[in-house]
Amino acid sequence: MAVHFIFDDTKTLRLKKRMIAEWIKNVASGYGKSIGEISYIFCSDNKILAINNEYLQHDYYTDIITFDYTEEQKIAGDIFISVDTVSSNAHIYTNTFSDEMARILIHGILHLCGIKDKTQQEEQNMRKAEDKALALLKETILR
Repeated sequence: MAVHFIFDDTKTLRLKKRMIAEWIKNVASGYGKSIGEISYIFCSDNKILAINNEYLQHDYYTDIITFDYTEEQKIAGDIFISVDTVSSNAHIYTNTFSDEMARILIHGILHLCGIKDKTQQEEQNMRKAEDKALALLKETILR
């Protein structure tokens, strides 16, 4: 298992990397998955827009793009996160930056576990899965 945290075209964030890695391992395990190589790449809005254009042919900003390299039950992937959009969303949803970042961090992992969010029903299922994972994070912190 290896979880990497890369900062590209954005400021470096102070993250509790070991705790995050343990959390995502526990969440994935709940879906019968193990962790392979996971790279979180934190970037700016401009960088994520360029990635969205080049690889997905989408011309808009987003908070996260997940590239899935999962093989069988071992999840792996590159997860690009726009720090700018996470910050904006925290303000829009009257959430703290830390809470919004935690939601986005696990959102990418849930995609790697097979959870989709294209339809309204899938989106509702994703929110429930995020909430369940965030509750597990709070348990991890309080242990």
